[in-house]
Amino acid sequence: MQAVFETTQGTSPVILAFPHTGTSVPPEIWGRLNDNGQVLADTDWHIHELYAGLLPQATTVRATFHRYCIDANRDPTGTSLYPGQNTTGLIPETDFDGLAIWKTGAEPVQADIAERLKRFHAPYHAALAVEIERVKALHGIAILYDCHSIRSRIPFLFEGKLPDFNIGTDMGKTCDPAIENAAVEATAAATDYTSVLNGRFKGGWTTRHYGRPETGVHAIQMELAQSTHLTTEAPPFAYDEVKAATLRVHLKDILTRIETFALDKKR
Repeated sequence: MQAVFETTQGTSPVILAFPHTGTSVPPEIWGRLNDNGQVLADTDWHIHELYAGLLPQATTVRATFHRYCIDANRDPTGTSLYPGQNTTGLIPETDFDGLAIWKTGAEPVQADIAERLKRFHAPYHAALAVEIERVKALHGIAILYDCHSIRSRIPFLFEGKLPDFNIGTDMGKTCDPAIENAAVEATAAATDYTSVLNGRFKGGWTTRHYGRPETGVHAIQMELAQSTHLTTEAPPFAYDEVKAATLRVHLKDILTRIETFALDKKR
C-alpha cells in the first residue's frame, strides 16, 4: 500500500508542505465517487513539480492521498475555516463548484471521518510536526510554507478572478511581520502578476495550527491561481513549462527572502 505522505529532509530553516497535490484514492473510496468526483478536479495540480529545486535544502512533506479522501488542510474537528462563506469540509461533500462528488447513497458518514482521520490526516500531520521540530532544533526557528493552488475562477467560492498570488497569514497572526513583508514585497515586484495579502484565502488549518511565532515556528500559505502555471484550468490540467519557468523565478525569490530572514535571525 502506498505511503500516505512523502518526506525529504533538508537543512534549510524552510519547510515546504504540500497537502493537496496527491491523487491517490484507495479503491474502496474511489468506487464511491461519482463520475464528477473521479475527475479529481480540485487537486493542486503539479504544485510539487512547480516548487521542485527552488530551495535545494528545503524540507518537504507531501500528502500522497487526494483531498476527497480527507482534506489535510482542514481542522480535524470539522470547524469551518471560513464561517458564513461557501467552502468544502473535512471530507468534501461537493467539489469547488458546489456539485456532488459522491454516488447517491455512498456519501461519507461519521464513521468514515473517524477512520480517515486516523488513516490519512493524522499521519501526515505527525510527519509535518516531526520535521518542524527537527528544523527548529537545527536553527532555533522553523518556517512552514504551505503550498497551494486553485482555479482562478470559481463563482461558488469567490467573485471574479482570483489574484495570481494569494498570501495567507491569518491576518498576521501566524508569522513574524518580516516574513509576511518578504512575501508581499517579492510578489509586488513580480511584474505582470497580481497579488493580495489575506484576501479570500487567509491560510488554512495547517498555517493557523502550526504558526506560533512566539515559539519560533512561523507559517505562511501561498495559494496560486492555476492560470499562472497550467495550460488550461480544466482536464487534463496540463503543466505549462513556459508559464511555470517564469513563475518559478518569482517563487524562488519569495523562498530565498524567507530563508534569508531565518538565517539572519539565527545569527
